[in-house]
Amino acid sequence: MFTGLIEAIGFVSKMERRGEFTRIAFSSPWGLTEIKAGDSISVNGACLTVVGVDGKTFTVDVSKETVTRTTLGELKSTYSVNLERPLTPADRLGGHLVLGHVDGTATITGMLEEGGSITITFRTSEDLLPYMVEKGSVAIDGISLTVNECGGNEFSVTIIPFTSERTTIGRKRVGDKVNVETDIIGKYVQRFLSGQKHEGRTPKSGLDMDFLAKHGFK
Repeated sequence: MFTGLIEAIGFVSKMERRGEFTRIAFSSPWGLTEIKAGDSISVNGACLTVVGVDGKTFTVDVSKETVTRTTLGELKSTYSVNLERPLTPADRLGGHLVLGHVDGTATITGMLEEGGSITITFRTSEDLLPYMVEKGSVAIDGISLTVNECGGNEFSVTIIPFTSERTTIGRKRVGDKVNVETDIIGKYVQRFLSGQKHEGRTPKSGLDMDFLAKHGFK
């Protein structure tokens, strides 16, 4: 579990295809005493397992599924990535609950700078938009951000200078792709309201008077 508050920027130091998966080594500010084999780590919003540590370089294995669903398969040597270690019980939850399970990708279609902040517009698949609401949360390359507007197959966020300087988002350009994870709470709400198949039947979905009456609203 992560917060979407990026701790550091790392760099790709080596990539190697190994059958159905890709082994990637990243340089990071953390050493042997701070991360170890078996730990989870968020790399551009994707939760990965550390399989080895050598000094301040850690290695992960990326499955075919992850390569297909995220932008990790497009990484190259020296590319920069956002890094975050998982929550501990004593941590403050300053962003929002981020699982590191990327839902898909989005492409930057517009960037507008105003007063030092940057409003970025993204185009994504329409199946992700139902899980986004204005002023709700979304993770972009692992960064916890607030949705400004959403509709059709586009949504926008505003990046403050602090975030731009301390993550990779400030280095992005129109046409670049990013990883997207929608809010886990929104997923469960959408799933609940859309109805579940039960005993071979699909219940009526959405909110209506029968639904409200059944759940105590008179």
